[in-house]
Amino acid sequence: MLTKRIIPCLDIKDGRTVKGTNFINLRDAGDPVELGALYAAQGADELVFLDITATVEKRKTLSDLVNRISHHINVPFTVGGGISSVQDVSQLLQNGADKISVNTAAFKDPDLIRSLAGEFGSQCVVLAIDTRQEDDGEWYVYLNGGRTKTEVKCEQWAEKAVALGAGEILLTSMNHDGTKKGFALEITKKLAGNLPVPVIASGGGGTMEHFVHVFEEGLADAALAASIFHFKEIAIPDLKKYLTSKGVNVRK
Repeated sequence: MLTKRIIPCLDIKDGRTVKGTNFINLRDAGDPVELGALYAAQGADELVFLDITATVEKRKTLSDLVNRISHHINVPFTVGGGISSVQDVSQLLQNGADKISVNTAAFKDPDLIRSLAGEFGSQCVVLAIDTRQEDDGEWYVYLNGGRTKTEVKCEQWAEKAVALGAGEILLTSMNHDGTKKGFALEITKKLAGNLPVPVIASGGGGTMEHFVHVFEEGLADAALAASIFHFKEIAIPDLKKYLTSKGVNVRK
């Protein structure tokens, strides 16, 4: 049985780690190099770095910062933000990334997924989907760091992206982001149950029980969280110990 993964997320703005609620009201959460090193030492299974304003500011990901973080960690490292070409990915991989995450650029040009998968392999390509459940009950895709709503439904886009070569889905519920009230179990389960690739659940992790729920009920392959780790509300070793006690298979 594959182990479930615990993944801290470093949302980066102006070179600092930040965290907000429902994608707004950002507050400083510390130095990303120090946090990355801490989480790797504590037993994080992977680390995700998202340059959250790169696309909006029309610039590339902070490759020098990626390089500095990569020298302090020994776990798989996914990097996203502002990626729109094979050249962008080559630069990030050369600076220590193991996988890359694409979002807005891939939605606007789905062939980007095919190009990246063809060049680097599907295992390198993570599709990040920011989604919000609207009043009609449907989950819609949002772009540009959650600023721009589309009329495309989350499940449709995920299926198309996987067919094009995405090897993993990073699913963030904007409704749940930063609320610490639990993950979006229903939409996570839909994607995880229907897609042939791993699904990382993101948005809403606030208690250890929430992680049990997203693994057992949401069928997630991995769970990503930020503020509970950044502000030392839950320590990764304690979380893994708890999950093991509840019968969830995690890497010790």
